[in-house]
Amino acid sequence: MLDKLSDYDFDLPAEAIAQHPVHPREAARLLYLKASQIEDKTIADLPDILRPNDLLIVNNTRVIPAQLFGFRGAGRIGFTLHKRISEDIWQAFAKPAKKCTPGTIIQFADGFHAEILDKADSGIVDLRFNLSGPELDQQIEKTGQMPLPPYIKRPTGGKDSDYQDYQTVFARHAGAVAAPTAGLHFTEKLRARIKDRNIGFAEVTLHVGAGTFLPVKTDLIHQHRMHSEWGNIPEQTVQAIQQARHSGGRIISVGTTSLRILEAAFQKFGKLTPFSGETDIFITPGFQFGVVDMLLTNFHLPRSTLLMLVSAFSGHDAIMAAYQHALNSGYRFFSYGDACLLNCQNKADQS
Repeated sequence: MLDKLSDYDFDLPAEAIAQHPVHPREAARLLYLKASQIEDKTIADLPDILRPNDLLIVNNTRVIPAQLFGFRGAGRIGFTLHKRISEDIWQAFAKPAKKCTPGTIIQFADGFHAEILDKADSGIVDLRFNLSGPELDQQIEKTGQMPLPPYIKRPTGGKDSDYQDYQTVFARHAGAVAAPTAGLHFTEKLRARIKDRNIGFAEVTLHVGAGTFLPVKTDLIHQHRMHSEWGNIPEQTVQAIQQARHSGGRIISVGTTSLRILEAAFQKFGKLTPFSGETDIFITPGFQFGVVDMLLTNFHLPRSTLLMLVSAFSGHDAIMAAYQHALNSGYRFFSYGDACLLNCQNKADQS
């Protein structure tokens, strides 16, 4: 049944974790998994791998500098904004959380502070800021740092280059606190080459939350609970998918975030339809996919929900073999690393 967390474990040497992206972005390596056959390519090969009338679905969320550092007296506390609750309230992961008692005032900058309203056992706190709406957004942009994942080491703080490197060319709607990393491989030059092949692009939004980096702590994966994220599928994207299908094209999700919002809507309504709202979809082996035919995604952490998702998409054994090939062949892992292109092996019957 593949319900044990240990089913999704593998040994990953520290040197395999990419600390910086390659430049240009499309120079990243691409592991193309065709059934059980593996081909070593690069992202620049995508226009030749894909077919005319195919449709790429990209996530147009924009990462905000959601890493804030504040002071409680002389004590420094780090916060990673996770989910907006209202115009002036955010949920955030706090570190160290033990200093975050309700009623405490955290000072971030002159004229910029927040009160801790509540704290959960998981270390999540509710912060009510003294600013709200666009004024709060502007202050976060001014004060915050890019919320790089914990495995990307920046001992002296984020680098200026991360503000560009950790943002996709599709980014338009601010709200994510983690990048949809498969989109990081695209450049305007690559987009133009793909379009020249009569391969289309359509957009969805999923504001990626910091919960994407949280470890699974249950031994049985069905007991794990996902954090919800807000997403949107516009009418024009639904129409583009229908047109691509009518023309014999395939639907290629650029990243697990695009896939999650598409499959969440399909699961909810039994068909793809415009959608706007929260989703906490958890995709594990046995899941039947209703929309996506192919998935472009980076290499994911051991024992992670995203490794479970790709195992559901292409088969557990095939994924574990592909990951071992990637490790043996020097592929670079995680957010700033290389990518793989996968075919769906478990599609729902839509007849």
